[in-house]
Amino acid sequence: MPFHDRRDAGRRLGRRLAPMAGPAVVVLGLPRGGVAVAAEVATALGAPLDVVLVRKLGLPRRPELAMGAVGEDGVLVVNDDVVHAARVDAEAFAEVERRERAEVARRARDYRDVRPRVPLAGRTALVVDDGLATGATARAACAVVRAEGAGRVVLAVPVGSPATVRQLAGEVDEVVCLESPSGFAAVGQAYDDFRPTGEAEVVELLRRSGPRPVRDEEVSVDAGPVRLAGRLTLPAAASGLVVFAHGSGSGRHSPRNRRVAEVLAGAGLGTVLVDLLSPAEEAGRAAVFDIELLAGRLAAVTRWLRAQPACAGLEVGFFGASTGAGAALVAAADAGVAAVVSRGGRPDLAGPALAGVRAPTLLVVGGRDDAVLELNRLAQARLRCPNRLAVVPGATHLFEEPGTLEQVAELARDWFLTHLRRA
Repeated sequence: MPFHDRRDAGRRLGRRLAPMAGPAVVVLGLPRGGVAVAAEVATALGAPLDVVLVRKLGLPRRPELAMGAVGEDGVLVVNDDVVHAARVDAEAFAEVERRERAEVARRARDYRDVRPRVPLAGRTALVVDDGLATGATARAACAVVRAEGAGRVVLAVPVGSPATVRQLAGEVDEVVCLESPSGFAAVGQAYDDFRPTGEAEVVELLRRSGPRPVRDEEVSVDAGPVRLAGRLTLPAAASGLVVFAHGSGSGRHSPRNRRVAEVLAGAGLGTVLVDLLSPAEEAGRAAVFDIELLAGRLAAVTRWLRAQPACAGLEVGFFGASTGAGAALVAAADAGVAAVVSRGGRPDLAGPALAGVRAPTLLVVGGRDDAVLELNRLAQARLRCPNRLAVVPGATHLFEEPGTLEQVAELARDWFLTHLRRA
């Protein structure tokens, strides 16, 4: 037998896939057994781990034989030859589909609390399973990730049927299969230990797998007359860096910005939470609304980051909140950053600098934050860069309503992943 167990298979597959490592790669395991293999691949590549949720549609009287598969986002793959040969009527097919879609929804509830979806737009989706038999489930998984905007889809397995590998090679960008024996009969024959993977094991793998920070530490940045305290979190194979510019009266310990930073870091983005003012300046309050001063401090942080060897080559984005958004836009006009996101911000405070911003800019405002929403609409009309105004329904200025801050984090994550990578 070529593999002891799924972990062994994952390590060996990871070694084969090592040349693919890079910030654009996301590893997606097929629950349940494929996640155990994928976790080892993600570790080997220093890539984020996610799941792609699909379910095989087994024949009513022979459930081990796939007549198709279903996945998230309503994806359906039908194996017409099997359906016709087994004479499965529409009613019987619909009943199996209904049952398996309910299971996809259940797993989504269980797994997405542990691992929110990693955005795939423009990235390489590395779909991993523990083996290929008929290929129906893998085909559905690849259709799901393609529908989510993956720029490149690679299917990777330790073992597979030669006929299925050949067939799927024409449907995805690349198939990587370590073993494809001519006498293939079942995936389990390639393993000494092929015990089922339990739900609890999948949840634990998702909880602890994926890229770990290469740096997660307190830092001190020289900004002329003061030194600024901050925290730098840098995931392995980071795809970019986001510097946070806080609003009045908040700093690197802001729970709202820390929550957003956690979501960004989970998607493979480095983050820098920094106090742009010294304690004395913060206490005096006058500097809190000094946009030019705050913008200068942001520029100093950006120069410091670009001088760090671990950050070399990474594009920088700004995430600004409240008055910090005005400072971020002023600094963006001169600092050469790749993207800006404003949360409940005051872009109007950037004044004439708005017209000079070239970085793609996302303005996120609460639907019930009427005054700030109007200020953002007026500021948007003055922007000459690619931009978007996103309104979060039901949210007030601080996004304290349930689920609204999570929407901000997801919007920011997708904006930075798209535009930092393009840069």
